[in-house]
Amino acid sequence: MAKPGLKVIPLGGLSEIGKNMMVLEYEEDIIIIDAGLMFPEEGMFGVDLVIPDISYLLDKQARIKGIVVTHGHEDHIGALPYLLPQLNAPVYSTKLTRGLISVKLKERKALSGASLKVVPFGEKITLGKFRVEFFPVCHSIPDAAGLIITTPIGTIVHSGDFKLDYTPVSGQPTALSRLALLGGQGVLLLLADSTYAELPGYTPSEKVVGETLDHIMAEAPGRVIVTTFSSLISRVQQVIDAAAKHQRRVFIVGRSMSDTAHMALELGYLKAPDGVLARMDDLRGMPRNKVAFVTTGSQGEPTSALVRMANRDHRQVHILRGDTVVISATPIPGNEGLVNKTVDSLFKQGAQVFYDKVAPVHVHGHASQEELKLLLTLVNPKFFMPIHGEYRHLSLHAKLAQSVGIPKDNIFVLEDGDILELGPQAGKIAGKVASSNVYVDGLSVGDIGSVVLRDRKMLSKDGIVMVIIAVNRQTGKIVGRPDIISRGFVDTRESKDMLDESCDLVARVLDHGGAHSADWGFINTKVRDTLNKFYYQQTRRHPMVLPFMVKV
Repeated sequence: MAKPGLKVIPLGGLSEIGKNMMVLEYEEDIIIIDAGLMFPEEGMFGVDLVIPDISYLLDKQARIKGIVVTHGHEDHIGALPYLLPQLNAPVYSTKLTRGLISVKLKERKALSGASLKVVPFGEKITLGKFRVEFFPVCHSIPDAAGLIITTPIGTIVHSGDFKLDYTPVSGQPTALSRLALLGGQGVLLLLADSTYAELPGYTPSEKVVGETLDHIMAEAPGRVIVTTFSSLISRVQQVIDAAAKHQRRVFIVGRSMSDTAHMALELGYLKAPDGVLARMDDLRGMPRNKVAFVTTGSQGEPTSALVRMANRDHRQVHILRGDTVVISATPIPGNEGLVNKTVDSLFKQGAQVFYDKVAPVHVHGHASQEELKLLLTLVNPKFFMPIHGEYRHLSLHAKLAQSVGIPKDNIFVLEDGDILELGPQAGKIAGKVASSNVYVDGLSVGDIGSVVLRDRKMLSKDGIVMVIIAVNRQTGKIVGRPDIISRGFVDTRESKDMLDESCDLVARVLDHGGAHSADWGFINTKVRDTLNKFYYQQTRRHPMVLPFMVKV
């Protein structure tokens, strides 16, 4: 293979769902595709968000020609407020996506200095050696785009998140004719969404959900509360359409939902007939069968509007007997327990609840197997790399590509940090860059490492034991018997004898050190080792043991 032409480096989004970020590098020029976040997994105690590791890019800032964003979902734009101040590159996207990015940057007060540029579908922009064209794809948000990237060694097609819906609620269907034309001219590499590569057949159309919502609005005896993602603008539009048809007024509840809906109305992506949208002040005295709410909380998030309603903790809206609640989303993996708990709480309060298991109230925004095969056949790329998905999704997508005739040697299944070097005739995985998780915890970004998480895990499982040892200020010798305080380890009253015994044990061990002054490093290690062994024998648990020295 001649000198490497093009490097393709995923920094996030492969072997996981979320934090999508892809780097394309040719000679001295770099472009970045998407910069998303991921929600923390169960073991990430106290972590708010997870974003990609950009250490590979930090010394290459001058070479970054731009960040190209496919659409406005959190897993594609959520990291921008944290990464833009470090990368300082212009961001290119469609109009609605730009609006959603500015809402995100405003929330984090990171808007000043950001260069956000709108690119209409079909227009080409030049970023160093790369030329980028946005083409429309159908997804669960309007203005979603795929990318056609022309490089000196050939054309790359990036599908973005997509599905094939011929009757979308808003926006255009996926531009199949443009892709077929490209396929005829020759495509070097296809990067395609693998999120639902496990599902056979076709993804149903959004139209199905519209019909269900229409039916629910017509039949519901009282108020209708629809919960979904704040960015799912097409779903909000369906609620407005169904409510208008059945003379209900729509109240938008929750800050993120209000901000997004307000911005989408301003830009013309949400359309509401006069008098349908109402303010919360208008709610008093309205007949219940003339009211519809749209709110956040489809993932059972404890601070969201729906969960606060379910817990009778919302300032303005409580669940009333006879309400109908529609949960228009599928739980993100790991959130099922929270969602089930919310559904139970709503039923207990006398609400009728519709969710994905009992009614077609949600369709996802990703292509199933037959649509993925159609894309592969139309684009007919020389090389193929599945993106956006856990490893099993990527592997299954690779098998689909083989089934439609792409040679196995031309398919590359990568993980975050792998470097794919591509020439016009051949490609190979040639090394790895840093690509670990970066944790956002409160105001700190990247300060929480795996050691802190391990400690939090240990504390949450087995608790903490503090050993307070008094040392004579003049002589450095140990004075009296140590004190032991435990939290989250054992019930102090019930296990008083064991804790007393461990105090005596520490006193004996330290006494053996003789009368000479004690070295704190030695004491620290000795106390930890002794108590760890003793507590494990007694309880089969490993509390965190923290010795403290008090000078007296």
